[in-house]
This record gives sequence, structure tokens and C-alpha cells, in this order.
Amino acid sequence: MDQALAQAARGLGRTAPNPPVGCVIVRGGEVVGRGFHPRAGEPHAEVFALREAGERARGATAYVTLEPCSHFGRTPPCADALIRAGVARVVVAALDPNPQVAGRGVERLRAAGLHVTVGVGEEAALRQQAGFRSLVARGRPWVVYKYAMTLDGKVAAPGEGNGAVTSAPARARVMRWRNELDAVAVGSGTLLADDPALTTRGVPGGRDPRPVLFDRRARTPVAARALRPGTIVVTAPETNTDHLEVAGAVILRADSLPEALHGLGELNISSLLLEGGPRLASAFFADGLIDEVRALIAPRLLGAGLPPLDGPARPLAQAQILRDPQGEPLGPDLLVTGRLNEIPRLHLAAARAE
Repeated sequence: MDQALAQAARGLGRTAPNPPVGCVIVRGGEVVGRGFHPRAGEPHAEVFALREAGERARGATAYVTLEPCSHFGRTPPCADALIRAGVARVVVAALDPNPQVAGRGVERLRAAGLHVTVGVGEEAALRQQAGFRSLVARGRPWVVYKYAMTLDGKVAAPGEGNGAVTSAPARARVMRWRNELDAVAVGSGTLLADDPALTTRGVPGGRDPRPVLFDRRARTPVAARALRPGTIVVTAPETNTDHLEVAGAVILRADSLPEALHGLGELNISSLLLEGGPRLASAFFADGLIDEVRALIAPRLLGAGLPPLDGPARPLAQAQILRDPQGEPLGPDLLVTGRLNEIPRLHLAAARAE
């Protein structure tokens, strides 16, 4: 299953509104087929793995990170493909929350006489599929708040804009995140102060996330580096956006952040990397819209400067606690990650039964 998850990771940031899925087929202790879903509209992971396995799939075990689909969409059902190939056993990491599947894939496999095991590697699969699951269950992307700060909690020195707080290894990790998430967002303050490009650099085979600019008054200049065809600009309903539309921007008009996120969901954005700045992040935090935190902490002390959140403080008793917090050194810096919201999942006792 670890190998199947590694296969699925190859599709991160490229499959929305579909999930990233990986499949590995094993026969006689040997991997005979591997596959991943590259993008919506193309064959699913099981199909690629079965193609590689060929006749060796007969009597084999298929490890799949998500329950095989059981319905006709853009592609035929993967459950049927596994059955026709003569696979004897299927090990599934997580059930599919899509109402068109939701346990039916497992039922179809079992009805055809295949042995099915569910839940192997489930937590890792849920984390990998967080964007897809959020889109299906909530109609909005999974929001990852990333920020870099000093040891005393400052994201920038007074009067400074885009100076790097963290080291090269930490910045390289951010590039990986941009490659793996659908979109990256900043507010108009960051846009006007720093003019970020919001691109992916230094990642082999990487691709740029879709820029999302939260700019209620449409102050984004046409020369902004993040403004390119397909850039999403979130504005107030009555704002004049003619200059942005001429530049190829997609205008999303919304009265609130929850409405904006659902609009992004309708545009098939399943995961959003929220990068700045403090005012926008504070608004997301106040509305309970930050699902995951990735904080990069540099061993520096500034004494004064901008904090990552600038809204009113909550009483200590009402502080949000990170779920499943993890720490990882990145060069001289420390990465702390954790979730503020639960990843939507599907619980079906009957589907989990052996």
C-alpha cells in the first residue's frame, strides 16, 4: 500500500475534481503492475496497473488507495475491470465518499467472489485525498494555511516586504506544496506589496498552481506577475473588473469567504494553499475555514514585526488545537503541521467486513 500511495502522489495537484489514486498489483510476492490517475478524463489507476500486469493480474492482489469506482462516468467502472482481469483479492485503503460509489465498489467486487480488505493505510490515504473529500462532502476546497515566521512569531520585519524568513530547504518544500495543490491564494495587500509570481520553481516535472487573488476592490494591476490567463480574482459583487477580464482573469464575485470557497469548488479547485498575508489569514481563521496548518519556524528573533495572524485574540480556553501535530526539521528551520478540521470520511461497517 505504501507503493500505491507513492503512485497516487504523482497525480497530486493534477486530478481535480477527481481524487489522486494509486494502484499496485502483486502476484507471488512480486509487483507486476503499477498505475496512477494522471488527470480527470484519463483512465484510472487500476486500468494502468492492469495494463502493465497483463495476464499476470489473474489470481493477483490489487492494492488501491481508494475504493474502485462502480459507475460509468468519463471512464468505465474500475471494479468491473478488476473482475474481468481475474484479480483474486483487492486491498483498499479508504472508501469513496462520492455518493455514486460509497461502498458500492466493494459490494460489486465481493459479489463477484473477490476477497476485499478495507482500511489498510487509511489515514495516509485520507490525508492524500483531503482535497477530493472536501470537494465531495463540503463543496469547497481543503484549505492549507502556510506561513513562515521567526522564533518570536513574526513573518516580516517592520517595513519589509518579501524578505525570506526561512532557509533554502524550507523554501524548496513550499515549492513542492505548490506543485501538489490545485491553487495558491494571496490577498491584495500581499499582492501589492510583494508582487509574487505564485509559481513553482526547482521541482522536476513541476507545474504551477492556479493563482487565486482575494481582491475585493479589484486593485490588481494588469502588470502583476500573478495575473495570467486563468488566474481567479475574488471580488465584491459590484466591483468593476473590466481590466482584469481583458487580461484573461476569471472573476469570482462573492459577499463572503464561505461563498468564495464554494465558488472555487464550482471551478473544480479541490485544494488551496493559503499563503498570505496576515489579514486574509485572520479572516479565514475567524470563519473556521482553515483546515490544515503548515508553519515554518526559523531560529531567528526579530523583536518586532508582523505576526501570522492579526485579528483579535481568543481566550486561551477557546484556542483551536492542532489535530495530529507533527514536527520535522528542514535545514535550520522547523516545520510544524497539523489539522484544525477533520478530513471528511465514509464509515460503512458492511463495506469494511472481510
